[in-house]
Amino acid sequence: MRAWWVNDPGPVSRHPLVQGVRATPVPAANELLVDITVCGICRTDLHLAEGDLAPHRPQAVPGHEAVGLVVATGARCSRFRIGDRVGVAWLGGVCGTCRYCRRGDENLCVSPVFTGWDRDGGYAEQLTVAEDFAYPLPDAFSDEQAAPLLCSGIIGYRALKRAELPAGGRLGIYGFGSSAHITAQLAIKQGASVFVMTRSAEARKLALELGAVYAGDADDHPPVPLDSAILFAPAGDLVPVALRALDRGGTLAIAGIHLSRIPALDYGRELFFERQVRSVTANTRVDGNEFLALAARLSLALTTTAYPFESADRALEDLAADRITGSAVLRVRPGQ
Repeated sequence: MRAWWVNDPGPVSRHPLVQGVRATPVPAANELLVDITVCGICRTDLHLAEGDLAPHRPQAVPGHEAVGLVVATGARCSRFRIGDRVGVAWLGGVCGTCRYCRRGDENLCVSPVFTGWDRDGGYAEQLTVAEDFAYPLPDAFSDEQAAPLLCSGIIGYRALKRAELPAGGRLGIYGFGSSAHITAQLAIKQGASVFVMTRSAEARKLALELGAVYAGDADDHPPVPLDSAILFAPAGDLVPVALRALDRGGTLAIAGIHLSRIPALDYGRELFFERQVRSVTANTRVDGNEFLALAARLSLALTTTAYPFESADRALEDLAADRITGSAVLRVRPGQ
């Protein structure tokens, strides 16, 4: 099968992603074999390719927003049948026995498995996934629309929960890429007022089209104090900017898996009056199922840019250069 993998992590200008041929994976007894039609392109893939996240295995195939059809099932599988459409997301396995798993916080598992990092992901024609970690997908979304929901959407949903936005509150969003353009709609459709700060003029335009009440530059101060904020941009220097925009008692959730260094904070200007900072670590399967159902019910609109399979490296270059508005997806099997 055709696949892309990270050969030697480094700047995308040095082409760390290479294309070649891999053996077709064989599903274990608890796994599905999936023919991939589309895979979303996530900033985490860029972090892995460039070495911001240390490789967990050599020459890993990235991609954790994969959509496809089940073509084989292991002997112990019973949830899905051959021909079913499934989604494969970032969280690919947990131990199930550590204290975090036992209390329902499997996103904090001490020995997790991640798709496209610990096991080969969706930048390939086929992959295997543990059946318990595959998602049935709402019929309301095409493959290209469904792919970004599997990480950008799910992580954005968890970030929104971590931000503790009050009903009808004012939400600030810093950075407006794939996850942010989904999360903004979630908040707006549930009655929030959304204020977007991003350096991309095209992203600001999209934010206003989706219903944001304000769209400014990345370090602009919103016109009103914010109840909550989410930082999607991997820029640590925006942490104090976002904290200064919060009202008393406000919460900033940091959604990314990687963040540049945070500068020293001024306690009085940025943390006093019970402002708080919270990180977001992966997600649980409960998050995933809740979000996918909510996305269908709220009829979220997905803005996507599609790339042919042969252009996965160019897609990462465009992502690094902020040339993508909304979500990017890789068409693994054209016409399907």
